Order: sequence, then structure tokens, then C-alpha cells
Amino acid sequence: MSSPGLDEQILVADEPPIRRLEIREQFERLTAREKLYAHHMARAAWHGTRIILSQVSPEATSIFDFIIELHRACSGRWPSLADQTGVPMGSLRSFLKYAAVFLGNVGNYYGTGDQKFIPRVSDKALKGIASISPRATELYQIIAPHILARRPGSLGYPSDVAQSAYYPGNILLSRQEISLVSKTLEENSIYPENTRVRKSVELGKPTYDVLQASIDLDCTPAELRVSDVRLNVRLVRGDHSKELGHIHNCLGNAKKYAANDLQKRYIEQLQESFKVGNIEPYKESQRIWVRDFAPSVETIFGFVEPYRDPHGMRAEFEGLVAFVDTEETKSLTSLVDSSANFIRRLPWAIGSQENDGKGPFEKNTFEPPDFTSIHTLAYCSSIIFPGINLPNFNDIRQNDGFKNVMVTNRISAEYSKNEIAPAFLAPADAPIFLDHKYHAFYLWVVIHELLGHGTGKMLTQDGPNEYNFDVENPPIDPLTGRRVESWYRPGQTWTGLFGDLATTIDECRAECVGAYLMNDKELLGMFGFDDHTPITADDLAYNLYLQLGVGGLRALENYIVDDRKWGQAHSRAHFAMLRVLLNVGNGFLRVECTKSTSSIIVHVDRNKILDYGRPAIAALLLRLHIYRCTADVGACRRYYEDLTAVEGVFLEWREVVLANKQPRHVFVQANTLLEEDGTASLREYDASAEGMIQSWVERGL
Repeated sequence: MSSPGLDEQILVADEPPIRRLEIREQFERLTAREKLYAHHMARAAWHGTRIILSQVSPEATSIFDFIIELHRACSGRWPSLADQTGVPMGSLRSFLKYAAVFLGNVGNYYGTGDQKFIPRVSDKALKGIASISPRATELYQIIAPHILARRPGSLGYPSDVAQSAYYPGNILLSRQEISLVSKTLEENSIYPENTRVRKSVELGKPTYDVLQASIDLDCTPAELRVSDVRLNVRLVRGDHSKELGHIHNCLGNAKKYAANDLQKRYIEQLQESFKVGNIEPYKESQRIWVRDFAPSVETIFGFVEPYRDPHGMRAEFEGLVAFVDTEETKSLTSLVDSSANFIRRLPWAIGSQENDGKGPFEKNTFEPPDFTSIHTLAYCSSIIFPGINLPNFNDIRQNDGFKNVMVTNRISAEYSKNEIAPAFLAPADAPIFLDHKYHAFYLWVVIHELLGHGTGKMLTQDGPNEYNFDVENPPIDPLTGRRVESWYRPGQTWTGLFGDLATTIDECRAECVGAYLMNDKELLGMFGFDDHTPITADDLAYNLYLQLGVGGLRALENYIVDDRKWGQAHSRAHFAMLRVLLNVGNGFLRVECTKSTSSIIVHVDRNKILDYGRPAIAALLLRLHIYRCTADVGACRRYYEDLTAVEGVFLEWREVVLANKQPRHVFVQANTLLEEDGTASLREYDASAEGMIQSWVERGL
């Protein structure tokens, strides 16, 4: 079943909102040494681009090269390209907008939603544009079958309607095959994050090559031990070798300007991991990274987030270089210092006398993490997240700690005064919603990162008679009233056990923590909001619930009907929250949908938030938290898949939501340059399609 208007939905927006990430003020505050460190680290980050492209789709790298070649061929003078090729300027401008969206998402599938987009340009016009140079013509011949194709329309398990470059090649892998290969990797103590899997058939027997990212190349694949004799699994190192070589060199250049020994050791471990492909040195880099508190230049590198792998295990490469704003960080530090007080108020801790009032499903000690406000210089990723909580390895999080960052210039760029009110609000709500939205969203993300992703204790067995809880007297499961009967066995991990559910459950739980604590006036007071401020604490709570309603509806944009799957972990989480708020009834949150006029409006009764809204969020939060802590994947899957099923009236709502779809933001980022005197300087670009393309061209990738 396909949605009406599919052709329109897959076309890139007529006017995609392009915003610039402002960074000059923060850059100029750095010392000369810090600028050089930032420059070389940014070069390393941008060299991850081609890794990401190859993780998106088979054609993405060639589309990228096509865009860059067009700029080279006309020296960035686009009207001259139109004159030389005879292509109407309107068609060329439409292609430039497509190029900007492609570059902003680092691929031809949206970073948020994993759905394909295509240019509003005909094949004839594209051929004309390509005629500007022999190289452009050659590249267009490669991409022509794909750039305008409607299928595969989404990323997902390989099929007729979806594809995944994590499983490349012409022979499709089934979910069962991917699970078997994943189990083999676990048995061989090989982490999946920096791998892809390619299937071939030799003499009628399937062979599965695990392509591991590394500079080092294997002349002969390494046969892996298998528990199933039907399997032939080989480890092949050298995936993304060239790109990782560039990153390795840039990291080496940056190391000369590191601020301390921690940063030097962090870089060395990154280099070692990228060279040999082993994740253990990478994990050591993360242990070092969490101890480097509030550096002037913050960085994130590696195969980090598994959102786009349909199996939820393989991770997209990511590189971030940003500058810490010490003044903006002060309020975040105050919240960190008071974290234990707010953890005791979370649903699994209320009423407990255990563990200093935090209960048995919380870590014994909450180690205050580094929590900073940053402004990003280089953020090479398919999604520029507003907040980040890393590392994702739970053993490091529980034993060594984690870091949180708020990407403040990204939030500011998106929530500007020129923002258009969502179509899903009543006219009376819209102007006030926009006035309060930035503050509510910012605090929601703050709480989400620190107390959402930062809380929880996984009950684990590390070895024979080695548990991190009293196995003879296990804690009481608040969902059943009985003692817990499940936990993580030796070798089991959160992502490995929960698979495709792991990321969306993680995000839903963190979003619920943020929503639940938005009614905590002591917490909001720490950020300057109370009952007497122009924007009151209650105003922010009301705005947040409106955002939950709007976000839950918008999430339906990222439900892929043809594949009956969610295209984005956060979207599925937002829909789950909408469902529980709808289910409380009593008129707390309702949706008014009129298909004939393509109208859909969210209504929230402000006076019922404490009696109905907050308890509903608390119940969802408690359930997800306990499932996660106790490794109860069976109960979790049954509950969450039912909660997030899109059927009946929700499919009708989806049609109206798509009719009101607003284009996604893309962000233009600056570059740094080395001057003749050896100093580093900054170059910024216009917030336009031309500026976006120019910024990427000058990265020389």
C-alpha cells in the first residue's frame, strides 16, 4: 500500500530551509594553538564524508562527485553553466537545491527518517547539466539509473522497497542471515560497529564476508569460528581504508597541538583502532575522552550511532569538532551537581530506601559527568543532533562515566525568529508556542541527555558467580511485583540483545525523563523559570506537551508504509509517547482531524497535565526502564511493537500529516584554512544552496 501523492513526497522541497551554523565569535576566542588543533581535527572529521556516503547507498558517492565536478567545471559560476549547456536557469536552481539537501544529509536519503529524496528536475535537464564536462557526463551515466528512481524508497532490511549499504552487494541478506552473522561475531569477540556484511555464493554455498573498517588490508580473509556448520563467515579488513588513512594523518597533525596528555593518548588510541580495525583501542580512547573535562576544543570521532542499521548494531561514522562556551556551561554544571536529587524523583526511585533513595535499578554512584554547551565548527554526520550523550558502550558508561554536550549553535539556527508555526496547532496556540518553544526544547534536550541517557543500572552477570546485584535476593520488579527473573548474561549487551529496538527504546526512555521532569519547578528554577517570570515554569510544561503532540504526529512522516517499519528511532519514540497520552482519555490530549480540508490539530488541556499527562509519561518511562535494566526483551518487544503499530485511524492521520509536511532544515558549516604564516583562519559561507556547495567544494574531499 503506497500513500497518495508519493511522487510529491519523494521530491526535494521547493525551498529547503538552509541555515548557517554561526561559529566565528567562538573561533576568535581560541588561542593560536587551539585554532591549529581545531583545524586539523576538523580536517579529520570531514574526511569521514566518503565513509558515510558509502554507508548510505551505492550511488551516494558518485552523486557527491557529480555535484563537486559541476562546481569545478563552471568555477562556481552557475549562470555560466546554464548558458553553456542551454539548461533553463529554473531547472538548474532546482538541482542546486537538491544538491544542498544532499550535502546537508550526506547522502540521498534523509538523515532523519531514512527516506529517499530526488530532484525536481527531469532526466533531460540533468543530462544537459552533465554536458558541462566529460567527467560530469561520465558520472551522470553512473548515477542516472538511481538519482531519479523512486525505489528503493527507504533504508532498511534489503528488499524490493528498501536497501541498506551496511549489507552491500547484489545478493540480498535475510534478517535471519544477519542475525546468524551477528551471533558469529559475538562468539569471536568482534564488535559489529565498524563492519558491513556482504554475501556471495561459491559452489552453491553462501559465504558472508564481514567487511571491517581499517587502514590495514588483509591479503587473505580470516575464517571465523562458527557454531553452525552451514555458515562460512570471513573477516575482511580494509573497508574504508583510504578514508581512514586520511583521518589517521590529520589526527597525527592535530596531536602536535593537543592541550594535554589525555588528548594525545585519546588520539593515539583512535589512530590505532582506525589502523587495525579493532574496537578495543577505540573503547580505550573513549575511557580517556570522558576524563578530559571541559576542553576548549571538544571532539567526537568514530563509528558512533547505530540508528541507520536496520539491525541496530552497525554504526555510522561521525566526526565532530566544537568549541566549549564556558558561560553557557555554568547552568548545565549546576544541574549536574544536583543530579542525584532529581534522580531520586524518577518513577523507579520514588519511595525506595535502597541505594541512597535511588532504588535498585540505578547506579550506586552517579559520577558527575562533563556537561558542556558547545558550538560546532565541523559536524560530519547525516544528522546534526541538538544534544549528545556518549560513549554508547554501557560497560564504559557504568564503570568510567560519560559526557553530555548541547550543540547550541545548531539549536539556535533551527529555532530562529523566522520559524513557521507547525500546521498542527490551533491558531490561538501558534504564536505563544513559537515564543516558548526554544526554551522548552532546550531544557527538554538538557534533561534528556543528562538524566535520560545518563541514568539506569543494567543488571548483569559478568562471569561465574559474578553479578552486579544480589542474585540470591534479586530486586522486586515494580511491573510484576515479583523478583526479577532476567538479566544480562555473560557476553550479552544491550544493543546485541534488543537489536532493532535498542535505539528507539533508549531514545523514548530519555525523552520520557525529559518530559517527566519538565514539571519539576526546582529544576526549571535553576534555569531562571518560575511562577513569576515572563515565561513561567507552567508555560514551559504546557509547551512541552504541545511539542509531544506535534512531534508524535510529525513522526508519522517517518513511518514507511511499504516496508511497515519506522525510519527513525526518535520518530518511533515520539509516536509511542503520543499514543500513551491519547490513551489516558479524559480530554487531556486529543487530535482533531478533518481529511476533507487536510487539517489535523492537537489540543492539550493545560489544567490536566499533572493529573493525566505526567502520570501517563511516568508509567511509560517506568516500563521501558525496567525492561532495559532487566534485559526483558520479550516483554519489551510485545509492548512496544503494539504501542507503535500504525494502523486504522493512524494511517488516516499519516495522510493528512504528509499533506502538511514541512521541509527539513539543512545547515551550512564553516571551514578552516592554514595561512602562509602557519596560523589557522576561518571561512564562513552564505546560507544558500550555492554557499552549501561552495563549503563542501573547499573541503577538497
